[in-house]
Amino acid sequence: MRAFVAIFPPPEVRESLLQAARNLSAQGNIRWSRPGNVHLTLKFLGEVPEEDLDGVRDVLARVCARHEPFGAETSGFGAFPSARKARVVWASIGEGHDRLRSLAEDLERSLEDIGFAREGRAYTPHVTLGRVRGHPARLELPESSAQGLKFPVREVELVRSVLGESGAAYSTLAAYPLSESGDQGS
Repeated sequence: MRAFVAIFPPPEVRESLLQAARNLSAQGNIRWSRPGNVHLTLKFLGEVPEEDLDGVRDVLARVCARHEPFGAETSGFGAFPSARKARVVWASIGEGHDRLRSLAEDLERSLEDIGFAREGRAYTPHVTLGRVRGHPARLELPESSAQGLKFPVREVELVRSVLGESGAAYSTLAAYPLSESGDQGS
């Protein structure tokens, strides 16, 4: 099954982010995410055989026990690879950025120990909001549009992704609370 590890902001934050993103000045065909699909990916796992899921679950439980809950806040919009040739539209994270990077690095290291390849680039916390169909889009990205949306990070989810004609459908396989007595990845 196709799977990833993610954090889902509360519904009101997802809705607000999407609304602000839809108001961006854009030239191109952007398919906006459904509110229920808006998340921060910590680690994309790809195709995971059923027999490997127990190992992933064990790693997630151990990693989450080492990290305490924290607050995060959006800080602006961005696009991959650039605003002039956008393929993906996202919201960046300001407050909580370092804690998310620490959590993602701990996951990366721990999942590598059970056979998952390390990501080739540094982790950049972001919330994906839309993907461009066809030719890249051209966006104007005002800095203030996605600022100030605060949300708590209290758990990490193992998510199944099923691709379909209308996009991906996600279902949570398990949720792992961050520990009130975690050592923040040390």
